[in-house]
Amino acid sequence: MTKYFTNNFSIINLYKKPSVKSEVVTQMLFGESFSISKKSKKWLKVKIKEDNYKGYVINKNFSRYIKSSHKIAVLKAKVYKFPNKREEISKLTFGSKIKVLDKKANFLKFKKGWIGLKDIKLISYKEKNFFSKINIFKNIKYKWGGKSFKGIDCSALVQVFLNFHKKYCPRDAKDQVKYFRKSIKLKKIKKNDLIFWKGHVAIAISDKKLIHAYGPMKKTVIMGINQTIKRIKRTANLEVIGIKRP
Repeated sequence: MTKYFTNNFSIINLYKKPSVKSEVVTQMLFGESFSISKKSKKWLKVKIKEDNYKGYVINKNFSRYIKSSHKIAVLKAKVYKFPNKREEISKLTFGSKIKVLDKKANFLKFKKGWIGLKDIKLISYKEKNFFSKINIFKNIKYKWGGKSFKGIDCSALVQVFLNFHKKYCPRDAKDQVKYFRKSIKLKKIKKNDLIFWKGHVAIAISDKKLIHAYGPMKKTVIMGINQTIKRIKRTANLEVIGIKRP
């Protein structure tokens, strides 16, 4: 039986190799779980439970597996030392998961402190419109391997919202385009469809506009669908390779 641990730090980098100079391939959010396949004094080789992604993390004092009860439903939730707003000690990003231990007034206690009731939802919460809150990431900087308000990449923008709504999603665009089977023609595109290029993905927010974490603009932006298709063809010589409905 696989033994799992839970990340009890706000955000943890997963590296391609056991070196901080190596590429950051993804991140683990607070409350995400993982198994360990290799261990040294400084490094752990891990596989994330939520998406089976593998990489190396710095060996820290991770917690044993914790079953979460709630998840963060805002871009960044402030964590307080006490059940009031006087002393902020950290922030948790959208999609992080916690196990609630106690409640006082409008605050809930978890392992690291207190969090506002309005910032969280039950772990079972989901909507039909997976991307209803996607605009909270507008203008967040582009960061390769990022999954949080501190920086996010194109495929993580898709994954964090689908995961939030209890739907499995691979981490990388190259795997997402294969995983989602329902193909759509450009003229039939509608809100929430995913548009793929080689190594890139965007989310349609209407039949005319999309949102994506776009490297060349260094942030998450809303653009016209046709404008983006033309721009990526002109600047990177890439065509759309698929439009999928998750």
